[in-house]
Amino acid sequence: MEKDRYLNLINQELKQLPSFITEYKIGTNLSTTTVYQYLTEFRRFFDWLRSCDLSTAITNEQIAPTDLEHLKRNDIMMYLDYIQHTSTTSKKHDLSPTTVNRTINALRSLYKFLTITADDLNGNPYFERNVMLKISAVNDTQTLSYRAHAIKAHMLTGNEKFEFLDFIDNTYISKINKQAISPFKKNKERDLALIALMLGTGVRVSEAANIDLADLNLNDRYLDVIRKGGQKDTVPIADWAIPYLTTYAEHREALYHPEKNQLAFFLTEYHGSINRIASNSIERLVSKYSTAFGRKMTPHKLRHTVASEIYSNTKDQVIVAQQLGQKGTSATSLYTHVDPDKQRAALNTTDD
Repeated sequence: MEKDRYLNLINQELKQLPSFITEYKIGTNLSTTTVYQYLTEFRRFFDWLRSCDLSTAITNEQIAPTDLEHLKRNDIMMYLDYIQHTSTTSKKHDLSPTTVNRTINALRSLYKFLTITADDLNGNPYFERNVMLKISAVNDTQTLSYRAHAIKAHMLTGNEKFEFLDFIDNTYISKINKQAISPFKKNKERDLALIALMLGTGVRVSEAANIDLADLNLNDRYLDVIRKGGQKDTVPIADWAIPYLTTYAEHREALYHPEKNQLAFFLTEYHGSINRIASNSIERLVSKYSTAFGRKMTPHKLRHTVASEIYSNTKDQVIVAQQLGQKGTSATSLYTHVDPDKQRAALNTTDD
């Protein structure tokens, strides 16, 4: 299961980090994947602190809260400059603002815990001074309109989602070699159901992977889902997606012969073992099919497709946020700009 894999990675990270990070992990309500990402950010930050002699700790496990308490704004800015422009990989370009902002968000979360949430033996936080309150997010150099134009090139608009599903159902087999035909035929109904579900609900790839049999109510056309942070949510499923899900549900047992205690809805077989499909497997199959279709996409772009379509039909960002499981509407503003044709039409409209 994907969640178990991340829990194992989290435990490996925690072994290399100080005890107050374990307290942070226990005391914050974040999704498993976000916790893992933040722990890797902390490890990188602690490595840098020690390399710059901003901490006397020999290992990251020995980093103390006081090492963080006394950091100045300039120290944090130096670190952000370091990660932006110093690459330890083969990348030849600077990190994107989005990537740098993830680092900032991770450190903000840690400092909030240390200065507000954490309790010592006297019921007090570790310290009061929060240097991250002085750090602003990095501005994105792309306008909403520019980002929307780039996103639209990797989205399905109009009837394209139906054309994509029809391509998988009827055409894809003609584009693969003989060795790939057998596994494709076995998994086709599952893959169609997966993609239809993501296009018919807008769920995240991790949410799709973690769906259990009991989470789907195909008669009433809704899905129970665990959102980021462990929050329970219920979302409607588009009517057109139901036949794909029903077909797979009817053949799931005959295709994979799962044990009776296997609760996962979407299954995969590997070396004779039947397990829940993993998020990275879903990402690969979406990439495989969409590349063959001529529009390479990720599961997240399928999510963009749903958001854009809902906003186009409703002009209501609240409905978009509710369907996507977002806590507010700030992240939905991008979808109000995804149709440059409407912008052009507005420009060409003249008063009589």
